[in-house]
Amino acid sequence: MVAIDRVFAGSIPELYEQYLVPLIFEPYALDLGKRLQRSGTESVLETAAGTGVVTRALAARLAPTARITATDLNEPMLNHARTRLQDARVTWQQADAQALPFEDQKFDAVVCQFGVMFFPDKVRAFKEARRVLKPGGRYYFSVWDKISENDFADVVTQALGEMFPNDPPRFLARTPHGHSDVERLRAELTAAGFTDISAEGIDARSKASSPREPAIAYCEGTPLRNEIEARDKSRLPEATARAADAIAQRFGNGPVDGRIRAIVITAVK
Repeated sequence: MVAIDRVFAGSIPELYEQYLVPLIFEPYALDLGKRLQRSGTESVLETAAGTGVVTRALAARLAPTARITATDLNEPMLNHARTRLQDARVTWQQADAQALPFEDQKFDAVVCQFGVMFFPDKVRAFKEARRVLKPGGRYYFSVWDKISENDFADVVTQALGEMFPNDPPRFLARTPHGHSDVERLRAELTAAGFTDISAEGIDARSKASSPREPAIAYCEGTPLRNEIEARDKSRLPEATARAADAIAQRFGNGPVDGRIRAIVITAVK
């Protein structure tokens, strides 16, 4: 991972929420919400909360007495999340998942949707999650499966590779879709002290009303934008258009429907 992979600023948070959340994040947020609802969790720490899609799913399902602490490294993402949910049970706080500002054994559960891939030192972040969990507490997190199992991300990456053949933007393949090795994740969790580690692949569908929506989502609503603009800032509209054309060529010019696949990991302290 390179430094710009972790930068979610400028207009990215708004576009991320508008386009990417309904495109790929909502079904997995609902899944995590249901998992924690079944567990009867009363105190939850969320890391890498982004614009709050999982936070909202938890708030809709957990008990009135539950408490949710939603954190993210990027203050612009949290600022947007705050505008989407006002709930007395939720506390928003900027925090680094690798150095959590919380006391030991504070939470029943720690949850992280599609954030682990951005942690430079995963074992350190896993140790921090374990430290703040109560004995017997559970760590839930999701990662994307390899990019070939996620249609729109794969098509966009190929299209931009053709646009910049000498220096193809590889953010999507490198970071969001570059950490699906379950055995490696299991080894890192074990090194952090977790036990009873399980992994479940979950297939879903990614749908949009036109090819342009996923193109905007990926090219302008993720740090892929930073990679495109680092090559030639003036070509961002062209990159988005090329991505939309590539999606249309494969899925048609009307409503589009592609595969997405993620892996949900659960580990016990």
